[in-house]
Amino acid sequence: MLSRNHSEVYARRLRAVLVRSLPLLEARGIVVVILAGVVGVMAGILVTAMSQIVQDLHGLLFGVQPGGRLSGMFSLANPMQALIPAIGGMLLGLTVVWLRIRKFRTPIDPIEANALYGGRMSLTDTFIIAGQTISSGFGASVGLEAGYTQVGSGLASRLAGIFRLRRNDVRILVGCGAAGAIAAAFDAPLTGAFYGFELVIGIYSVANVAPVLTAAICASLTAEMFGGVPFPLELSGLPALTASQYVPFLLLGLLGGAASIAIMHLVTLIERGFARLSIDAALRPVIGGVIVGLLGLITPQVLSSGHGALHREFSMNYGLAVVASVFVLKLTASAVSLGSGFRGGLFFASLFLGALLGKAFADVMIVVSPATGIDPAVAAVVGMTSLAVGVVGGPLTMTFLALESTRDLTLTGVVLAASIMSAILVRETFGYSFSTWRFHLRGETIRSAHDVGWMRSLTVGSMMRKDIKTIYASTTLAAFRKQVPLGSAQRVIAVDAGDHYVGVLIVAELHSDPSGGEVPVRDLAKSKDAVLVPSMNVQAAAETFQRAGAEELAVVEDFTDHIVLGLLTEGHLMRRYAEELDKARRDLSGEG
Repeated sequence: MLSRNHSEVYARRLRAVLVRSLPLLEARGIVVVILAGVVGVMAGILVTAMSQIVQDLHGLLFGVQPGGRLSGMFSLANPMQALIPAIGGMLLGLTVVWLRIRKFRTPIDPIEANALYGGRMSLTDTFIIAGQTISSGFGASVGLEAGYTQVGSGLASRLAGIFRLRRNDVRILVGCGAAGAIAAAFDAPLTGAFYGFELVIGIYSVANVAPVLTAAICASLTAEMFGGVPFPLELSGLPALTASQYVPFLLLGLLGGAASIAIMHLVTLIERGFARLSIDAALRPVIGGVIVGLLGLITPQVLSSGHGALHREFSMNYGLAVVASVFVLKLTASAVSLGSGFRGGLFFASLFLGALLGKAFADVMIVVSPATGIDPAVAAVVGMTSLAVGVVGGPLTMTFLALESTRDLTLTGVVLAASIMSAILVRETFGYSFSTWRFHLRGETIRSAHDVGWMRSLTVGSMMRKDIKTIYASTTLAAFRKQVPLGSAQRVIAVDAGDHYVGVLIVAELHSDPSGGEVPVRDLAKSKDAVLVPSMNVQAAAETFQRAGAEELAVVEDFTDHIVLGLLTEGHLMRRYAEELDKARRDLSGEG
């Protein structure tokens, strides 16, 4: 505790010194931009380090030569290497047991943190996810991008906490960490920036463009300086597109979206299969590792994230049967890896699968409509981005990835159109990306990184009035009029002998009611079956008001024991909601 206090004091003093020495730092936007640059540098270093660790593991365990890629090998050097993913699963299972013993909660990723917790992330969660993601070094068919964005965003959140930034600034800095991580991983600053905008912050605005781009550029330059390996897709000299090819590519976009939905359902199906078989979570990665290892005996292209395999697909011209078989094998390996509990993501796996889908589509089109003249490499780029948009989300992110990889503006236009088709199909028929779908399976209702955490923190308990007047429900109308004169109160809560809620009494109505004076006020009470509890958020409370058709509702301790705690009116609820909504709007637009 003492060391923590010292660190907080030191952080406050550091910030004060910076502000005194650099008057420009008094401008909040400048502070965020400078911190974004620092976050970008840290993300670049960490991404490079994690990538190098995985590459070293591939060299040590699989004999991959320096500069080579595991998924780019034509076969495993030794069949016994097929057991390595199972060994990785065993180590991952041990971490599951350890976390269970220590009673760690489910880690929070950047999207969930920005949507629900104002960007607050745990460094413990960050290091746990980063460590588990390195299981890709044992050949699990997952990418490192989840670990990259976790470490970048987690450290950014920590830095924002040290400098005591406002809620919206914390969210922006978390987006900067994710943007820097993706920019460093793919050597693509625009791709990283729009990953931050679309997926982690949830919006592009004047307030966040400068810090996010700063982080992405700093991260990319840092990764280059430390020898980071760029995205292995450098295409040039692609054939010019014709008008007749646009419609087939839009169709390919729809196929990519449909394939992404199928992939997400398949991962969920495997997870539920393990659950129905009552296989312990610590054993699932071992079983998954065995299956992935067996698939790796068929072709190493299914192992790890697939960087080398993607490079091979663009440099070699395989037939339809080979492309289709690799697609099925890679899809199975990735779904089994994630469904069995390996930590990672589908970002790069979806790019590889999409490229395979595009090549298969081009081969089919050669038979069905050879006049269109679709080039397999171009189709691979369109398929790659279309399927990735469905899985990851973010059509502009994938469009800029294609642009920074191919440097072809004409192709980028086709990619954008196909990506939009994929995004529309997924949104209208499925409604989730892979990240938000997994939140949905856990019981969350978020569909993006838009900040809804303020809505959850705006609870009935924080808005209710506690200075309420109560009266026994058995009191007669005549006695009520004597005890509560007209004008002394607007509303009174009727309770029974045990102080349990009975209903709401409107004072003016009871004074003008024509009923006899001996009628108990219980008979005149309103909203007898509709109550609120303190933990309800503003959305749930508004829905309760709408169902009850009431202007005021009592707040009780819980739904089973109706002990009255306070009163909330619909007018006050909507006024507070409007104030918070306007504040959130001003923060997003940079007016706050």
